[in-house]
Amino acid sequence: MSTRSTANGTVNGTVNGGISFWYAQEGAAAPREPLPGDTTADVCIVGGGYTGLWTAYYLKKAVPFLDITVLEASFCGYGASGRNGGWLYNGIAGRDRYARLHGHDAAVRLQQAMNDTVTEVVDVCAAEGIDADIHRGGVLEVALSPAQLARLRDFHTVEAAFGEKDRELYGARETAARVRVTGAVGSSWTPHGARLHPVKLVKGLAAAVEALGVTIHESTPVTEIRPKHAVTPYGTVRAPYVLRCTEGFTASLSGQRRTWLPMNSSMIATEPLTDAQWDSIGWDGLETLGDMAHAYMYAQRTADGRIALGGRGVPYRYGSRTDNDGRTQPQTVDALRDILVRFFPQLAGVGIAHAWSGVLGVPRDWCATVTLDRSTGLGWAGGYVGSGVATTNLAARTLRDLIQQDSGQTGPTELTALPWVNHRVRKWEPEPLRWLGVQTMYAAFRAADRREATSRTTATDRIATVANRLSGR
Repeated sequence: MSTRSTANGTVNGTVNGGISFWYAQEGAAAPREPLPGDTTADVCIVGGGYTGLWTAYYLKKAVPFLDITVLEASFCGYGASGRNGGWLYNGIAGRDRYARLHGHDAAVRLQQAMNDTVTEVVDVCAAEGIDADIHRGGVLEVALSPAQLARLRDFHTVEAAFGEKDRELYGARETAARVRVTGAVGSSWTPHGARLHPVKLVKGLAAAVEALGVTIHESTPVTEIRPKHAVTPYGTVRAPYVLRCTEGFTASLSGQRRTWLPMNSSMIATEPLTDAQWDSIGWDGLETLGDMAHAYMYAQRTADGRIALGGRGVPYRYGSRTDNDGRTQPQTVDALRDILVRFFPQLAGVGIAHAWSGVLGVPRDWCATVTLDRSTGLGWAGGYVGSGVATTNLAARTLRDLIQQDSGQTGPTELTALPWVNHRVRKWEPEPLRWLGVQTMYAAFRAADRREATSRTTATDRIATVANRLSGR
């Protein structure tokens, strides 16, 4: 069982671990009591991150008399919800596959739902008084080589075909007018995105859920989920509906070791930059910033004037193991610093205040899903592949609708008809195959990025093309 401790190591002025920079800055909420023993509920939600808390919020708002219990192994937001890059944006894992399986129009409806979800989160935060440092500056994704620029243009065209008519394509000069990324030759910008503070959101959401009358038990790891039962060391919760909302920690549950792979992602946060440094960079629109590399990066300009930047680092630990309170390998910190300096050489001497890591859930076909098994009352949502800050909200509203439909309170809705609902996927390969596969895939992506950086061709490197096909991405 994880602990609430935020003990960390400090090397050369960089705090390593302690869950995340967001927790170091904001602090953890007062601990909630563990489950006191056997009990019952109308709905039991396993996992106190964004998915579980949003689901509790929307269910309780829709049906106030429901008795809802949330069980969290550590504390709310311990996982990806408290460690992510703060990208509230409209990306969803698996949309292109859903287009192939269910048709283009179905995937367009899914994309429009994601576009609307960005607004939904912003509006709920305003209504509930959750100050999560939200700034709706959109998402800027840049290209730094001919091959990246070709992918960027293809990406831009595809996004427009899925309904993003308000997306804009920029050349080098227009890109620099937004953010002066050294070597950027083009970019694509969408307004459907915002920067936020992940921990402020999760703490505010948990408080809002409790204010509605939902019970949250922390320090209560669920060891087994079966129909109408969530089993913990302290007792069992019996409920007609048991919802698994555990994302990257799903592999720790009995029988779920190969369901979703816990992919590792790491981040750094700089010391606050000076006004002169910001003047040299621009970034006045506070866009979230990404690139078109195969082993891509993601970044934001924080409310207190830092750059928080992330990437894959060590992508996967053998046997689906998860990290220890966010500690990050020194070589990963160095690699992320290298990305920062490559983008902004003028920051070569800036201090790195904090480094941390966390896990996200990756299904074998890289498709996010939301499911309710009407025969058992078991439901789940996740497999967001790193795009969960907004997708968790859409998943939660969909779970709400599925439960209301199953209980006879409503009929089918627009959300229950989306193509990701009740999508099934095969399990990951057993070890050592999945470890070898993931390590090989990311080694290939990094090799492809290095080759593309020095190449004049616009073609995607064949190493990355083969890796994508073999991985099922």
